Amino acid sequence: MNYCSIVRSGKPDIREQTLKHGISFPSDEELVMLILGSGTRGHSVRSVARAVVQTLYTVNGEEIIERLRSLTGMGMGKSLAIAAALELGRRRNGHLHAVIHSPEDVIPFIRGYAMQPKEHFLCITLNGGHEIIQIRVISIGTINQTIVHPREIFSEALMQNAAAIIVCHNHPSGNCEPSAEDIETTQTLLSAAKIIGIALLDHIIIDRDSYFSFLEHNLLF
Repeated sequence: MNYCSIVRSGKPDIREQTLKHGISFPSDEELVMLILGSGTRGHSVRSVARAVVQTLYTVNGEEIIERLRSLTGMGMGKSLAIAAALELGRRRNGHLHAVIHSPEDVIPFIRGYAMQPKEHFLCITLNGGHEIIQIRVISIGTINQTIVHPREIFSEALMQNAAAIIVCHNHPSGNCEPSAEDIETTQTLLSAAKIIGIALLDHIIIDRDSYFSFLEHNLLF
């Protein structure tokens, strides 16, 4: 019997165990228990969670909410909470191993940042096949400015053995045309990329309705 089985053989508080060991510690059933919070009269949260997990393995897409609502102990609120958690996870991790051929391939994975009220500067790391390794926020600035340094961008890329990167940021103002500072930042990153040996493939600026690609506008020189 390993450590995890010993811990779960009793009746530990899932929240306490998760706080102690991290969010990757709970089983699928226990993750659902954390989302549900409580069961209903005559049905423990564990029994409801078990039924939810079994259902999730048998349905797809738009059927999920209605199938969850049909379960004993699951109403509209809890069914929507489970469906929302699934969708959030899909959006957050849907980029993994996606192959990037053009700027348009990047936009679906960063579109959510276009709605942010402050500038978010992102770095997308890619392997030799231009598959996405990770999308991470480098810095968060003000309404119209964010400050980045090459070491903040390339340090993680080096640790991941990335072959290339794409940097992105949003313009909350609604105009995705690059500023003089954006152009200067791109030139600085290009110089650093040549020295480090990790290619800078593009710098993409997004707003709510459109995007600007330095590559498409021949500004990567």
